Amino acid sequence: MRKLPASSIPIPALLPMSSASTQRVLTGVTTTGILHLGNYVGAIRPAIAASREPGIESFFFLADYHALIKCDDPARIERSRMQIAATWLAAGLDPQRVVFYRQSDIPEIPELTWLLTCVTSKGQMNRAHAYKGAVDANVAAGEDPDAGITMGLYSYPILMAADILMFNAHRVPVGKDQIQHIEMARDVAQRFNHLFGEHFVLPEANVEPEMELLPGLDGRKMSKSYDNSVPLFEGGEKALREAIARVVTDSKLPGEPKEPEGSTLIALFDPFATAEERAAFRAELRAGLGWGDAKQRLFEQVNRHIGPMRARYDTLMAHPEQLEEILQQGAQRARAIAAPFLATLREAVGLRRFQPLAAAAAPVAKVKAALPVFKQYREADGQFYFKLSAADGRVLLQSQAFAGGRDAGEWVKRLKTEGAAALAGAPVAKGEGVADSELADALAALVAAEAA
Repeated sequence: MRKLPASSIPIPALLPMSSASTQRVLTGVTTTGILHLGNYVGAIRPAIAASREPGIESFFFLADYHALIKCDDPARIERSRMQIAATWLAAGLDPQRVVFYRQSDIPEIPELTWLLTCVTSKGQMNRAHAYKGAVDANVAAGEDPDAGITMGLYSYPILMAADILMFNAHRVPVGKDQIQHIEMARDVAQRFNHLFGEHFVLPEANVEPEMELLPGLDGRKMSKSYDNSVPLFEGGEKALREAIARVVTDSKLPGEPKEPEGSTLIALFDPFATAEERAAFRAELRAGLGWGDAKQRLFEQVNRHIGPMRARYDTLMAHPEQLEEILQQGAQRARAIAAPFLATLREAVGLRRFQPLAAAAAPVAKVKAALPVFKQYREADGQFYFKLSAADGRVLLQSQAFAGGRDAGEWVKRLKTEGAAALAGAPVAKGEGVADSELADALAALVAAEAA
């Protein structure tokens, strides 16, 4: 197989990392399928653009350990890893600017997963959306609640926390359905920091404004499960042309005016066109352009944009050794950060090299820092309340009224075991002058005490 010249596919040098003032942003892509036009417009293109912003240090990884939770077909995993890596690089991801790696090439990640597992409460995992959803589906089907549920699915949030905390990412771009996992990562980080010292940055969920979603061929959300997606690179021009030919339109004939707004053709055309091109296409439709000609215009517009990228994709897929080299270089850069950090964490938890032990000193009674305290009470109105008070008596958190004491107690229990993650939707208000960080630290201390 002909090897490409070094200039055709850049191999990242082991560049030094940026200063502490830089914002680290981490993005993972699960490798269980191939990417379509909607993925490109909604996720790939904006993420690559964001990685080029000044002051941003971007980490992109193929989440192939996560893929094993969803897929037990080795050939599909292997194929998807290559296709997704080639897609991101062809679309413009610069491996010299970002750290691009496979999750499975970083052995420090599963080891960190275990360290975090040892400080994560089972109760918190019981409340993870993916696990609860699987249990609910089993119960609805009359099955055993845990039928078919693996420990991979159950522990998924801890592996995700390790992905994020391994590189102390400040921001993690996610959809709304993933916010809980970022909150869990924060809680686990706070618990570890409380027990073993300040090691982890607390990550923030970077929930973008509603990302640009492309409709599928039938007008619904573009999705493989609906069989309505437009391929990005797979199948070449032929597959793209055939998919666009299947776009559902109305029955108006050539020559009849057509209303562009709300049509699937326009929704697919706009992300690949300038403002002038969008206006011209709409004017032609209103003037009677036939749907067949309109689909040809759409094909040409999209193909003009993604054609050069498809050529790079085909070249990369034909030369997997080049993909491998890029990812191995990325793994070296990632491990240059992960390995020394994990060594620090191992030291922190007591997994140290043997050395002479210090002479045993007389036992000293430990003085524990006073923890914040929950207090439940009933007012003259017959309603039940609770509040969280700091050691100095300041009210950190005040509940609304509850009809029953048990309801108030359930919320206290959740806050003690889930920490700040339970605040979303909780019927509570912060005390006057209390900072978010102070409240989060107080709850983290209670969670750690509960776990201990």
